[in-house]
Amino acid sequence: MGSMRRSRSLSDNPKSGPATAAERQRLLSPLPCYGSRLCEGSSPEEVQLRRRLKYFFMSPCDKYRAKGRKPYKLALQLIKIMLVTVQLILFGLSNQMVVQFREENTVAFKHLFLKDYTDDSDKTYAVYTQSDVYEHLFYAVEQFISLQNQTTARYAYIRSANQSALSMCQQYYRKGHIDPANDTFDIDPKVITGCVYADPTETVHNYRNFSIKFHKLINITVQFQLKAINIQTIINNEIPDCYTFTITIIFDNQAHSGRVKIQLDNDATIKECKDPNVFGRADNHSRLAFDVFVIISCVLSFILCARSILRGLRLQSEFATFVQTRHSLAVSLSDRLEFVNGWYLLLIISDILTFSGTVMKIGIESKTFASYDVCSILLGTSTLLVWVGVIRYLSFFQKYNVLIVTLRVALPNVIRFCCCAAVIYLGYCFCGWIVLGPYHVKFRSLSMVSECLFSLINGDDMFVTFSEMQNSNYLVWLFSQLYLYTFISLFIYMVLSLFIALITGAYETIKFQNAGEEKNVSALQQYIAECKDSPSSGKFRSMSSANCSVFCCCCPQPSEGDEDQVIIN
Repeated sequence: MGSMRRSRSLSDNPKSGPATAAERQRLLSPLPCYGSRLCEGSSPEEVQLRRRLKYFFMSPCDKYRAKGRKPYKLALQLIKIMLVTVQLILFGLSNQMVVQFREENTVAFKHLFLKDYTDDSDKTYAVYTQSDVYEHLFYAVEQFISLQNQTTARYAYIRSANQSALSMCQQYYRKGHIDPANDTFDIDPKVITGCVYADPTETVHNYRNFSIKFHKLINITVQFQLKAINIQTIINNEIPDCYTFTITIIFDNQAHSGRVKIQLDNDATIKECKDPNVFGRADNHSRLAFDVFVIISCVLSFILCARSILRGLRLQSEFATFVQTRHSLAVSLSDRLEFVNGWYLLLIISDILTFSGTVMKIGIESKTFASYDVCSILLGTSTLLVWVGVIRYLSFFQKYNVLIVTLRVALPNVIRFCCCAAVIYLGYCFCGWIVLGPYHVKFRSLSMVSECLFSLINGDDMFVTFSEMQNSNYLVWLFSQLYLYTFISLFIYMVLSLFIALITGAYETIKFQNAGEEKNVSALQQYIAECKDSPSSGKFRSMSSANCSVFCCCCPQPSEGDEDQVIIN
């Protein structure tokens, strides 16, 4: 809302001597903007409204000087930061052991069931002859049958409904005849699945009678389940978890290229152990009490922040009603949004995430839940938002407010600029994926293309990206050079430089304003600036709304002598 400055006021009248009654009445008449400087003879209601608005936008320190109100929200947020951070560290240590146990078992399974496996052969592990396929397949089955005598860990078999612990299935086309010599083929694409089963307790094993139909084979899948217990959690005074590992070994022959890729997947399921018993271990109630204390702090923070937002909305409504009634003007949307504190919304979201994550953490420690990943995301995000929320209190100091003010000024231009740059970026992503994908490992998928190009923008792996391009097709190689050179030149020398210039321009604007240049002040702030009362003047302590809580159904009714200090309710 633009502010229309009054051309004259009583204090700026150039005429000498007393003004006429008509001229005085014209000068004292309301102006068509609440942000302009009104005459000195403001009504008591308007003086009180300005005083309430000024108090609402004060910092916690100024509010303490104005009314002696202690910064409870600030103290609570500092306490909550310490609590949430300690909680996150404790859960992170526990989650680290869970992930480590699962990953170490996966590596162990690969060394146990994949023949001649090495740690750096995941992407190149494959076989190329029929005898190798049989040899690796039977090796995995035999290792499973003799697992109890092979491994250093303690595993238990799980049998399915047909009383077998292992299934070996092959998928193939119902009809498949390929004759490269005559350039002919006859294929029925319906997939048939044939399985054989094996169990360690069997004396005679029939899995060696398994016949593979290589001419129409799609894949071979070996699947079984194992049980294990993660006893290392005893170190953190936690009850050990019971794991069920579902191991799947896949021989992939979909391409029929002569290379059968082999991979092992491990899916872990965590559940509560039956009748756990740890000698000398007492029930650990301290963590539960700590988590409950975190929940209480989040509930209190949620209530205080929600109360502040509701008070802001109520004051916004009163201010808009007063301006509409007294001056026949409407408050702009930008001025209305100033009453909604975004930092409080951030803290409310953080409280909800912390509450949800803490409840899930309690369930995990009591072995009711096993969603470690979801809990870590909730607690990690909430901790991030809590720490970011501290910036609100630093923003009240001018020297610490540079980052927030610069982001606020630059954000609209940065968003518009990023939208334009994203169009060019997506174009390069699709082009690189289609053209370079078959020839370059970093362009195999759209996500990999985006990661590669973003790394190039930041100057990472430039030479490697150029050197890994295959020279099997000269035309594609020539296109890749043109593609990479134009992308790097465009995004590093132009797009990135302009992006930095936008941030720098916003910072220079803020620096000039702090140096004394004219500031772009909203109409609402101009209206509040008419209140010259300092926080320590004592006039804010007499406001009638000081003792009225937002949770009260009734507020004290003012007496007739105080009617001139009350805003429209």
